[in-house]
Amino acid sequence: MGFALMRVREDQCYNLHMDNNPNNPLQGKTLQAILEYLVEHYGWEELGQHIKINCFVHDPSIASSLKFLRKTPWARDKVEVLYFETIHNIKKKGDKA
Repeated sequence: MGFALMRVREDQCYNLHMDNNPNNPLQGKTLQAILEYLVEHYGWEELGQHIKINCFVHDPSIASSLKFLRKTPWARDKVEVLYFETIHNIKKKGDKA
């Protein structure tokens, strides 16, 4: 599995692949669930703008994207980081409301 380190604030980094971390947003999430969430949140077109990979731009589907992401660690890392950023930003906006 790849390694994704996410900087949320200047002084705060998260290792998205830390095992047994209850605060890890990826804990218990499948790649399919993460991808489906991002597609529902952004849509394929905007997702393809955030992460520039062909499987999100040319005739996108969950099945073809999962196949590519499972074989390509750097692309999977980008998807996981975008998922983390997305839920982090949603929680941050919710705290301000």
